Amino acid sequence: MTSDGGFRLIVVAFDGSTDSATAVQLAASVAAKYGARLIVAHVYNSPAMALAGGPGMPMPDYSELEAAAKDTGRSVLSRGVQLAAQAGVKAGGELIQASSVVEALVGFASDQDADLLVVGTRGMTGFKKLVVGSVSSGLVSHAHCPVLVVR
Repeated sequence: MTSDGGFRLIVVAFDGSTDSATAVQLAASVAAKYGARLIVAHVYNSPAMALAGGPGMPMPDYSELEAAAKDTGRSVLSRGVQLAAQAGVKAGGELIQASSVVEALVGFASDQDADLLVVGTRGMTGFKKLVVGSVSSGLVSHAHCPVLVVR
């Protein structure tokens, strides 16, 4: 944070969900108010991490699945950056491959020395829809900077 309580850099998590779209719009508004840089971050999982074989089994070629997951991630990220632009803010985008969304976002925000991390309350994945704030709760618990949870 700046000495006047403003923000220099805001990271917003975007997974394509309605709540994350709202988070991007609010983060863009805050960035515009304070003249802060905005980075939209999308975390995607590697299919090979989830589908690895057992000990002694040959590792199958998952390159097509990997490419598809990355392409999908790029598409989701692009939508998030476009939402920020529609809100009047030019945002950077960061595509992150990781098995833990919380760990990836906490690490990225820390590496970037972000002043604020913005996230929606619920994401896109199955069980997480039932558990309000599994990712947002993890971010609040572990982030080095303030976390704004948007509903």
